[in-house]
Amino acid sequence: MTTKTAEAMDLTTLQINEPAQGSEDIDVVVRLKEGREKLLDELKKVIVGQDEVIEEVLIALFTGGHCLITGVPGLAKTLLIKTIADVLQLKFKRIQFTPDLMPADVVGTEVVQRDQSTGRRTLNFVKGPIFANILLADEINRTPPKTQAALLEAMEEQQVTTAGMTYQLDRPFFVLATQNPIELEGTYPLPEAQLDRFMFKILIDYLPEEQEIKVVDTTTRVIDSALENVLTGQDIIDFQRIVRQVPAAEAVTRYAVRLVGTSRPGNVNAPDFIKEWVSWGAGLRASQNLLLGGKVRALLHGRYNVSYGDIRALAYPVLRHRILLNFHAEAERVTTTQVIDRLLETVPEPASGIR
Repeated sequence: MTTKTAEAMDLTTLQINEPAQGSEDIDVVVRLKEGREKLLDELKKVIVGQDEVIEEVLIALFTGGHCLITGVPGLAKTLLIKTIADVLQLKFKRIQFTPDLMPADVVGTEVVQRDQSTGRRTLNFVKGPIFANILLADEINRTPPKTQAALLEAMEEQQVTTAGMTYQLDRPFFVLATQNPIELEGTYPLPEAQLDRFMFKILIDYLPEEQEIKVVDTTTRVIDSALENVLTGQDIIDFQRIVRQVPAAEAVTRYAVRLVGTSRPGNVNAPDFIKEWVSWGAGLRASQNLLLGGKVRALLHGRYNVSYGDIRALAYPVLRHRILLNFHAEAERVTTTQVIDRLLETVPEPASGIR
């Protein structure tokens, strides 16, 4: 694909399986952009600031991905997730992860029930809180790896297998997990396999002073902020389908793959700072998430093809939990953010002119 062709892409370039569906798919794209604006309007009734955080959460939602949100207590992590569920009128469940939580507390368990008329006893499966559309895994690193692993199959395949039976989860299915970065006593760091299931790791920080004043003023008086339902679960499913039809130039895909590949110290093209500071780089899911997230970001910003700017903007939430630093980096107080900064400076964009 030439640069000129890539730059000229518009709604008519979306690949449609059946010609008769063309107008329907274009309507879905329009609904996505309008729905995002309505969703933001509703969220702003409750959430002040955090625009970048909200956009990253919505990108993950519209792609069918999952988010890991890290931030100190009191920054509205739970409120943001609960508000999104309320606006979408989706089934919402919250699991407070604790050291004594068992896998059955997450996925469900079989219980013996007795038929009053026959006296016969049977095993019946009682579904756990994972059977929801939006699942808040609060302080996920407070529970042992055995319980953390109960989420793996659900996040990857949208199903749960227990006692030899497989149960499909309702769509859409969206996991948002939270972590507290300042309280590490009694926690269990998520293993790399678990971290890789999350599309984004989102950092939520303190608000600027003016926005914090607005929050304090709003939350210390009578609040009348009735939320309006602006999208349905079926809308989200439609968005997740249409996003995959957004075209991406081969040069943009190559840039995403090279960016991820260069983060691996074993790669022949890895720069010296990667070999010195990184013990394990990002895998294939990172490339997939960069491109898929870029497709959503392009649509949300009114474009119908992915640009290098989309890839660069999403490099931080996609890579920050997939690049594992070594002892040398820790000794020199090098952060993952600094490594990603250097990566973006080092890996050149293919000379195609797509911005």
